[in-house]
Amino acid sequence: MVRSDLVATLLRKKPALDLMEIERIVYVFFEEMANKLEAGGRVELRGFGIFTTRRRQERTGHNPQTGDKVLVPAKRVVHFKPGKEIAIRIRSKSPANQA
Repeated sequence: MVRSDLVATLLRKKPALDLMEIERIVYVFFEEMANKLEAGGRVELRGFGIFTTRRRQERTGHNPQTGDKVLVPAKRVVHFKPGKEIAIRIRSKSPANQA
């Protein structure tokens, strides 16, 4: 699902809101999530999961075209931990459970 799919779904489910209102709500929601993560905080969506940032250490990688070693600098990356409810739903739909 991409942002436009989310907007379209919300528009179908909440016809009382117009397109511009829904786009603004979605924009503010994601902007606030990004701001919180950028500041080193966490975003918890009950029943869905928790977004946090983690620090990755500097490491030596390689250029896949040349095979040369390159230094990959330390950085922060977003980490997602699914909530219990969504983890159960996903597990119940996995191919191993379809047999």
